[in-house]
Amino acid sequence: MTLDLLSRDVQGRLSEIGTADILVGVPSYNNAKTIERVMLTVDRGLVEYFPDARCVIAVCDGGSQDETRAIVERAALKTPIRLFVPLPPSPRTVASYQGAAAMVEAVRALLAIGAALQAQACAVIDADLLSITPGWMDLLIRPIRDERFEYVAPLSRRHKYDGSLSNGVVYPLTRALYGKRARQAPGGGYGVAGARAAAWSADTEWESGAVRQGLDIWMLTSALAEGARVCQAYLGPVLHESRDSKADLSAQLTRAVGAVFMLMERYQAEWQSVTASVPVPVFGPPFEMETAPVAINVARMVKAFKQGLRDLLPIWEVVLPYDTLSELLPLGGLETEEFRLSAQLWVQIVYDFALAYHERLLHREHLLKAMTPLYLGWTASFVLDTKDGGQAEVEQAVEALCATYEATKPYLLERWR
Repeated sequence: MTLDLLSRDVQGRLSEIGTADILVGVPSYNNAKTIERVMLTVDRGLVEYFPDARCVIAVCDGGSQDETRAIVERAALKTPIRLFVPLPPSPRTVASYQGAAAMVEAVRALLAIGAALQAQACAVIDADLLSITPGWMDLLIRPIRDERFEYVAPLSRRHKYDGSLSNGVVYPLTRALYGKRARQAPGGGYGVAGARAAAWSADTEWESGAVRQGLDIWMLTSALAEGARVCQAYLGPVLHESRDSKADLSAQLTRAVGAVFMLMERYQAEWQSVTASVPVPVFGPPFEMETAPVAINVARMVKAFKQGLRDLLPIWEVVLPYDTLSELLPLGGLETEEFRLSAQLWVQIVYDFALAYHERLLHREHLLKAMTPLYLGWTASFVLDTKDGGQAEVEQAVEALCATYEATKPYLLERWR
């Protein structure tokens, strides 16, 4: 992205500012309820942890109709430089800012601003946060300034069954592909080194489906695949004011898994030579916290799997080899408590769908949606196997699943053309 897309007033303001050591960017849209607290907390963190740095706080707004802009401009900040950056009006930015496409525009603008200011470190913080603390600035920025990391991914402790799409597909698949044990924890905030912000803002992939379907996934994956120094930071609880937890599961799976599959094609030369995984450094204490209960209806998941078996078998027969299908078909006759879709079978299914996506055996969106009942079947099995355990037992099960992904990777490699 070039700064030409920003208003002349913003470009002029950037010229006046010149350079900065740290940029904290906040993408916003109708966040009048929360943005003042977020900005004041960011401000306190910058003053406390980086008192001698030249800092800029920039809010990139997608056309808020509430008091967001007025609140930003009157917030009593000690950080001397603040920017309010309205995105150019467009159907993507104004009509659906809370969607992935508009968030992408805002983040890209913030990275471009960081590059223009030659910032050493950038942090991007969600505007609707309820749980941010001043310490987040230290956790997201100091690894870049003091340890030369290029990307600081967020890490938070959640309910043992929260994030099962990440635990069941995105994290273990990304780990097996690129060899780094970095969890996918969407939302909250992350840190980016200035040089990488400059490179990312100029990347031609911003118009691609991978970026627009899963910005967090694209950032972490591209950093890992391109050999950037990546670490993670424990941010504690990450609570949002407006996050919709009831978003359609099939749409979530299509976006997240589609992004991972699409990036497999871009970085196939990088992941095909990886044979094992190693941990990435983690900063901050692993917070112990009370987590909100997550509603789990295993019977409904098993029912959805069986419905998929009846409705989607013709598609599954195109995607899955005979041996896999022969293991799946008997599951349709099991009662809920007896139902088990093993980790080994699940990993083979994921790899088969990745291969079908790569070979374009079906329309890609239809293909990914057809994966949803299978994912629910695996999730039901995972819950049944771990329901009597705590967080530690679930983490052990996730670790075992990751090991299965890594051990089964030759199955993928042998079939990838």
